[in-house]
Amino acid sequence: MKKSALCILALGLSLAFHPLQSNAAANVVTPSSVVATVPANVNAAITRLSEIKAMDKSNLSGAEKKELRKEVKSLKKEVRSSGRGIYLSVGAAIIIVLLLIILL
Repeated sequence: MKKSALCILALGLSLAFHPLQSNAAANVVTPSSVVATVPANVNAAITRLSEIKAMDKSNLSGAEKKELRKEVKSLKKEVRSSGRGIYLSVGAAIIIVLLLIILL
């Protein structure tokens, strides 16, 4: 008798907390309706970074390569400071994953 009552109680709880399908799929935003507001200087920095990446660096001297690395670092710093995205260190990501594992 106790086992059947326990099974019925477990079945009732599992049905009570059954996730329902949400209406999130009905409110899909099309990419054409989203307007990206990126400052012009960030766009220019991203364009310059892609140009540097596409460059053939095998025929550059050491000083030119060093200058190019400095330029890349400054451009990346400029893009990061524009607030475009969230940057997370590896250590922070590991701590977050461990906390999620422990708490869940």
